[in-house]
Amino acid sequence: MSDTGRQSLGDKASAALKPDSEKSTTEHWGDKLKGKSDSAASSAQPQSEKSTTQKMGDAFSGNSNETQPSMTQKAKNALGMGDN
Repeated sequence: MSDTGRQSLGDKASAALKPDSEKSTTEHWGDKLKGKSDSAASSAQPQSEKSTTQKMGDAFSGNSNETQPSMTQKAKNALGMGDN
């Protein structure tokens, strides 16, 4: 279960694990929109008010609003599935 306005860990995982080459244009746009929305919600919510699962999800997906790629993106890049 996710916090209000946040993307669930299952949704994040399914979007991250599907290779970009297999996604439709609509899926790419949806992933980007959901990612930006989730990142904004993550930034707006104080760390002290986040559930444990959202803290873990933020750490895994790189929602710390730094310029470094997330662990998921690093793994996709290493496997040749990323766009960076």
